[in-house]
Amino acid sequence: MRTRPVLVMLVPLLLALAACTTTIAGTPTNGDSVVSGEHGNGKGGVDPSFVHNSDGGDIDRLAATVVTDVQQFWTETFPTAFDKQWTNLEGGFYSVDTSSATAKAPPCARRASDVEGNAFYCPTADIIAWDRAALLPVLKEKFGEAAVMFVLAHEMGHAVQRRTGLTVAKQQSDPDEYPTILIESQADCYAGSFVRWVSEGKAAHLKISKDRLDNAMEALVMFRDPVGTEQSDDGAHGDAFDRVSAFQDGYDQGVGLCKDMSVKNRTFTQRGFLSQDDAERGGNLDFEPLLTTITEDLGPSYNTIMTGLGKPWTAPTVRTSTRTPDCTKADQGPIAYCADTGQIDVATEGELPDIHRDIGDFATGTLVASRYSMAALKQLGKQLEGEDAQRAVLCLTGAYTGTLLTRRTGFTLSPGDLDEAIQVLLRYDYAGRDLAGKAVATGFDRVSLFRQGTLQGVKACGL
Repeated sequence: MRTRPVLVMLVPLLLALAACTTTIAGTPTNGDSVVSGEHGNGKGGVDPSFVHNSDGGDIDRLAATVVTDVQQFWTETFPTAFDKQWTNLEGGFYSVDTSSATAKAPPCARRASDVEGNAFYCPTADIIAWDRAALLPVLKEKFGEAAVMFVLAHEMGHAVQRRTGLTVAKQQSDPDEYPTILIESQADCYAGSFVRWVSEGKAAHLKISKDRLDNAMEALVMFRDPVGTEQSDDGAHGDAFDRVSAFQDGYDQGVGLCKDMSVKNRTFTQRGFLSQDDAERGGNLDFEPLLTTITEDLGPSYNTIMTGLGKPWTAPTVRTSTRTPDCTKADQGPIAYCADTGQIDVATEGELPDIHRDIGDFATGTLVASRYSMAALKQLGKQLEGEDAQRAVLCLTGAYTGTLLTRRTGFTLSPGDLDEAIQVLLRYDYAGRDLAGKAVATGFDRVSLFRQGTLQGVKACGL
């Protein structure tokens, strides 16, 4: 968080389609297979023999299965969306063992080591290449096989762009119309559309249910640009909020929305640091200063929200304690709204400071704001238990966050804050818990409801 002026964000300049490189971090997951049937030891999935330089192992079998189904998706979808037939990649697919000093380089790379930690689409050769040693197996271990599905579907999204006339030359001739961040968001969106098709049981070899998307979305957080990257920076792909938004929009609304993305209808939240102090802190305040600062802002901010809804507002008092809140009949987590007294209890030791340290200050901020949202629901005369309450509290918390995003002075967001909100919503259900301790079940849906409020405001929350 920061309390400095916010500059108007400008549409970035363009960089041509490029490789998508990232350092993978995260907590290992068991990651159930997305391939129908077993695919280890040559069982199930697709034979990877068509992949150049493949070793025939499990990782390439998984990759071959994904790209086979992605091409089938576009074979079925492309004619309706773009009024012409889909053509499979002319140059094919390349697996690169970057752990080997004698590995062959794929087209568009000078040496195999150039592909380390990377997957990319090269438009001049019409190929997709991946690192089978230091990217795909790490993704599989950390986030499950669905993360591999997303990465390769994203690269195929760039192949779609080439086939629809969005060439490098076109981008370079009109960088204001086709900034890199837009190009990458569209590829994320196409990937989301493909994953929805898989989730509906239409793929020949892949399967996934919506409740298994959370780990894959954690991978999206890892693929974000470094915190503080400007939208106009070369190769900008977007922050986690931008990337998750594009993926979810594709999943929810399909290829039609993706193909019509433009700088005129897309909001990007990525921003750079505006002060050296904020950059040195990584955009984060320590736990106690954050709690004090955001509490001072939440009262008047929710007053504005409630005034807009035609209702009076009395700000809840905030009480801190080293103990887990026990003012309600059910567990709301380390921060609880006490409906009988109208106060908010915050546990300043234990899990909450750990979340703050592990994710960042706006993880804490999101959880605190969610309990103010519960107070707002109470004062609006709404139910505080049940699915409607769970959905409303997430949307309203997003609506508050959206007011911070648009402020130009005073208390506002630092780079990375929205990404911290995404992470806490994916990993914990606390922000969406109702008075009975029940919550929206999946991180995917929690993030979606929060985004709805952030981008559309209170009007999207059905209050």
